[in-house]
Amino acid sequence: MKTIFFFDANNWYHNVKRYLNPSEVDIKKLVDLFCKIKNYELIEIRWYASVPSISDGENVYYRHMAYLDNLEKKGIKVIKRKLQKLSNKEIIKQKQTVINNLDLCDSCEKLVEAQFLDLADIKRKEKGIDMWIGVDMLDLSVIKKNCDTCVLISGDADFVPALNILKENNVKVLTAMTSMGYSKELIDNFPFFILKKETLLRCLKDYPGRKIE
Repeated sequence: MKTIFFFDANNWYHNVKRYLNPSEVDIKKLVDLFCKIKNYELIEIRWYASVPSISDGENVYYRHMAYLDNLEKKGIKVIKRKLQKLSNKEIIKQKQTVINNLDLCDSCEKLVEAQFLDLADIKRKEKGIDMWIGVDMLDLSVIKKNCDTCVLISGDADFVPALNILKENNVKVLTAMTSMGYSKELIDNFPFFILKKETLLRCLKDYPGRKIE
């Protein structure tokens, strides 16, 4: 089966980091493992990533860009989109949502709110990555017919509408992600593959013995 892999880099990073350093996973080794298990004919690997601004810190920016450069050197197609800032209104709303979810007493809530000023995770957001992946999956499989199987490396339920259209057009679909962060809606409606820690460890860059068995 001619197969294209679509990596939602942000979703990948935030879920895999619960188990190990995501940058230590050899993406090509992981894809090769999938192809061996599922008998896929690899057509392309596509990596969709948001790119930080250099104003976020030179070390963060250049380290991220170096990682993307290394992926491209391995033949992985990297699609970049600039990470956009949240508006002040959006920042305040997300801060309040997080604080409310902590279920604190009134005194503690005021204390936490006073210190709750610089959480990087709520000051940035991706715009358009999910939509971009969905459109490309439809374009490359249904319209251009470059593949007959789409493997989505993401646990995000936002992809359900696009995946339903793929199924309606007889395109085979597989989603894959770690158990934590994997949408139940994806698992209930599409073929899925749970990335266990031991599977990720086998695909580390420095894993002894590079043969995929």
